[in-house]
Amino acid sequence: MEIQALDIKEIGKVEEVRQGIVKISGLPSCAYGEVFILANGYKGMIIEFNPSGAYGIVFGDEQGVRVGDAVYSKGALLSVPVGENFIGRVVDALGRPLDGGGDIEAADFNPAFREAAGVMEREPINQSLHTGIKIIDLLIPLGKGQRELIVGDRQIGKTSIGLDTIINQKGKNVICIYCWIGGNNASFNKIVQQLRQKDLMDYVIGVSAPGGSSTAEQYLCPYTAASLGEYFMYKGKDVLVVFDDLTKHSWVYRQISLLLERAPGREAYPGDIFFLHSQLMERAGRLKTRFGGGSMTFLPLAETLQGDITGYICSNIVSMTDGQIYLNTGLFQEGFKPAIDLELSVSRIGSKVQCPAIRELSKGLRYEYVQFRSLLRLTRLRTKLSPEATAQLQRGRTLYEILIQENNVPISQAEEIALFYAFGKKILEAFNISQVKMFKNNFFKHLEKYNQSLIDDLNTRGELTEEVKLQLDKAIKEFFGALIPA
Repeated sequence: MEIQALDIKEIGKVEEVRQGIVKISGLPSCAYGEVFILANGYKGMIIEFNPSGAYGIVFGDEQGVRVGDAVYSKGALLSVPVGENFIGRVVDALGRPLDGGGDIEAADFNPAFREAAGVMEREPINQSLHTGIKIIDLLIPLGKGQRELIVGDRQIGKTSIGLDTIINQKGKNVICIYCWIGGNNASFNKIVQQLRQKDLMDYVIGVSAPGGSSTAEQYLCPYTAASLGEYFMYKGKDVLVVFDDLTKHSWVYRQISLLLERAPGREAYPGDIFFLHSQLMERAGRLKTRFGGGSMTFLPLAETLQGDITGYICSNIVSMTDGQIYLNTGLFQEGFKPAIDLELSVSRIGSKVQCPAIRELSKGLRYEYVQFRSLLRLTRLRTKLSPEATAQLQRGRTLYEILIQENNVPISQAEEIALFYAFGKKILEAFNISQVKMFKNNFFKHLEKYNQSLIDDLNTRGELTEEVKLQLDKAIKEFFGALIPA
């Protein structure tokens, strides 16, 4: 006689349905994060319980849920599918494909709310994550395993910084995950289309819960992205996750909390909003070799209102990250792109992750730029300037022009070294801005044509040896000799 395995589960009942929140009776053994299945096949997750019953959020359209429907629970916590097969695909918050490419075979299932790696499992961050954005790589350097907040008003380039960083990881063995939370679906499709056109999806995963998806999916989305990233991190790979954006995620959680009748705090957010994001941010880091040896870098985005970085959500995330990149609307309007305000932007990892050449060339640049901005403000009040102030202004304008960079054109480490080596030699101040712009756009092409071995050396070793300096000096002299005749 064949013995069949017992299928043990609790059966409850829907008592109330309220905008994606269901009140359930009859699940006495439920726990936070536990998965339940409704009569119509939809999944949900327990998010609160008390003596009167349990409350859950539904992953799907709550219109199909009715009071009195049966609810089934096997006591399992929420897990999401992970694996190599997700690379190049776009999925929702539950790991289901959204790109029409067919089902994805999962290698494993990871807990959505996994506990972050402990201190003894981590090691110091000492490897650079090259973004290809000059102002970041030189003055706000990022390391593999870092958490760096990108913060600013709407429509001034936050998404572009995250996207450019992903574009620049091509060929660098970094798995990139773009997490889209609560935004416009058409905007996300445009980003994916852009990555496809550049043939970059072979190392990118898209995780999307747009504004039209359920509240529960928007809440879960960043945790799913982190779980996918952890799969690769524990396999010894480097991962970059861009969360776009955590302000909308906060709005979703506030909505859930108010529907659960939790006591509102500052700006109507619940008291545990800090825990919500700190639990997520702690999952980034760099592991010791015996624990996998991989790294996971987070670039969370947050939105300010009229440049107010002291807003509740922004200041919360600033306190739990390793620095912030602040985008200024005024700089954006005057044409300085990316519109990064160096007076308010910082990376707490510092220059220790930079290659020797960039570390040497970046010394004093932030101070020079801030002094230039200060002097520029003073010149609006004065007409006469000393020769020293005039020279400082000219050098500042040259630096300003070199730092300007268009979207979707990240540059190599070698090009950054070549440009700022020329700036450090103080020869570019002798030329007008149009000539500086011409040098910025064409000098590296000249190097590629006549000295590819130098470029390869700068990209791999990143050191300014005497031989490298002599070759760069010669290339600069030849470039200006050919294009700007005496």
